[in-house]
Amino acid sequence: MSNDPLVVFTPSGKRGHFPVGTPVLTAARQLGVDLDSVCGGRGICSKCQITPSYGEFSKHGVTVQDDALSDWNSVEQRYDDKRGLAKGRRLGCQAMVQGDIVIDVPAESQVHKQVVRKRAEAREIVLDPSTKLFYVEVAEPDMHDPSGDLERLRAALTEQWDLPEVTADLHILQSMQPILRKGSWKVTVAVHLGDAENRPRIIHIWPGYYDGTVYGLAVDLGSTTIAAHLCDLQTGKVLASSGVMNPQIRFGEDLMSRVSYSMMNAGGDQEMTRAVREGMCGLFTQIATEAGIDKELIVDAVFVCNPVMHHLLLGIDPFELGQAPFALATNGAMRLRADDLDLNIHRSARIYMLPCIAGHVGADAAAVALSEAPDKSDDLVLVVDVGTNAEILLGNRDKVLACSSPTGPAFEGAQISSGQRAAPGAIERVEIDPTTKAPRFKVIGSDLWSDEDGFDDVIATTGVTGICGSGIIEMVAEMRINGIVDAPGLIGSAEQTGSDRCFLDGRTQSYLLYDGTASGGPKITVTNRDIREIQMAKAALYSGARLLMDKFGVDSVDRVVLAGAFGAHISTKHAMVLGMIPDAPLDKVTSAGNAAGTGARIALLNTAARAEIEATVRAIHKIETAIEPRFQEHFVNASAIPNAVEPFPILRSIVTLPDASFNTGGGDQNGTGRRRRRRV
Repeated sequence: MSNDPLVVFTPSGKRGHFPVGTPVLTAARQLGVDLDSVCGGRGICSKCQITPSYGEFSKHGVTVQDDALSDWNSVEQRYDDKRGLAKGRRLGCQAMVQGDIVIDVPAESQVHKQVVRKRAEAREIVLDPSTKLFYVEVAEPDMHDPSGDLERLRAALTEQWDLPEVTADLHILQSMQPILRKGSWKVTVAVHLGDAENRPRIIHIWPGYYDGTVYGLAVDLGSTTIAAHLCDLQTGKVLASSGVMNPQIRFGEDLMSRVSYSMMNAGGDQEMTRAVREGMCGLFTQIATEAGIDKELIVDAVFVCNPVMHHLLLGIDPFELGQAPFALATNGAMRLRADDLDLNIHRSARIYMLPCIAGHVGADAAAVALSEAPDKSDDLVLVVDVGTNAEILLGNRDKVLACSSPTGPAFEGAQISSGQRAAPGAIERVEIDPTTKAPRFKVIGSDLWSDEDGFDDVIATTGVTGICGSGIIEMVAEMRINGIVDAPGLIGSAEQTGSDRCFLDGRTQSYLLYDGTASGGPKITVTNRDIREIQMAKAALYSGARLLMDKFGVDSVDRVVLAGAFGAHISTKHAMVLGMIPDAPLDKVTSAGNAAGTGARIALLNTAARAEIEATVRAIHKIETAIEPRFQEHFVNASAIPNAVEPFPILRSIVTLPDASFNTGGGDQNGTGRRRRRRV
């Protein structure tokens, strides 16, 4: 084992040991990390900016000391003086490895930008936003009837629009008088209409008749990505949708890693709170720029997130969520202002956060319930929001049950040997020829299969860089269908499978998917450890669903809805071959796309929906998988592909799965079937 320092890159998860004094840029290049550089490491272009992280990272098994990188040098200082470096940033070509280090590569330093696939789904929504515009004519001041300008403005809103008891923030008072006079006592007022906790409040004032609009944001704060939809509050139209990687990934890819980071590092929770708020502000600037609007006109926002993200966004230490009984600081809906969260939109913008269902079933699951409405379904519907932490709903008009299941980041390409997140060049679709066992694939950024004419030309700018979540799902399922992987999850040898793409890799076999080394590209393989990672993730997902079915007293469901950005891009057939979801007719397995984002948009554009989801959440019954004895039983059975005990009759009527077994009994997979003799 190497004594050289360990360098871990996020969000890719790639890691390796490098001698002291190795430039971070060099380490990144050797590992195939997507870190840009134009000037060849001379500290001129600044494309290789990185963010080092310090403290204890139990997820990565390292403690990063303050001196893990070389000191800030004159080249970095010169660049900072001339153009400025964001706080905490270093230049990857100048920072040298001195000890174990965790390094985040920000989106702007990546050549192949992350594809955040959380589009706004088409949906009919009754438009009734919480903030509206009102044109009023205000009585001029009169020495014979003295009153304040605000009081007369409030009176005009009451008389002309039946808006009683309207209040205003201090900044409104500070700017109100010149606006009233500029408009000759005729003004347009943006008013938040109030809610269960707040009176109606003036948000903004324009002189005269304002012929424009105001905007709102529907924000889905996930463990891996932050997605936002910018909406016109007068028309309901989605003007722009955008997303960024959650910058908290450098503290841990899954939720419990982040909870652990806050436990083991003093002020770690505050550090993560700052990171996610800064990332969110960057996203808001980006989406406003894309839409060509002023951020000051964003006056309303709705947030959905899982419980850990919920607490970290609010600046609440998630410590209690890391241990039984997983107590939330609050599970109720939150009504805040933008400046409460240091957000860079209108300072008085109202923030509504949907309620959480329970300790590990958050506001994002509540948003999915609002979008997909299982409580209004006549048939029994299973809704699975596939992500780092899967949240599962099962119900109909009679009742709705909910649970969460810790699938981890494998479905998003993390912890996979050639895995990566969705970006141009990532393999996202795979087919294996049943006779030759040779694969063909599609990559993000190309509509052509790898064996079609013109493929190499289309991908010339990106290359083939790795395999993302939807790709690894299809890959493992195709390997199972074509007899390369057996039901327990072992890859067979070349002799056992009839394919020389299978090769001995240590003590187990691996499968060669793509070899680009001749042209300087990567060698992409699927290892037995990769298979294990997918088995663990899919077993957790299936076990949660199966546990809810037990509680409901059923062995099948009428419909399955795959929610989440990932769920929208996976093949339902391949998901069922893996055993991710219960056996069901394929035409009854549908994708809801970004259902959490859709739920957030419904709550943004329809105020009544907020009260509706709060009532729905109170009626949902939460099942805690951690204390259910049958969860472990289901997990063990679901580790097989597709399942050790469940028959999956519908699946087997569509696909014939080979009855192969590659376990030779002694770890020897040379195809002889002989058991190795143990030496005494």
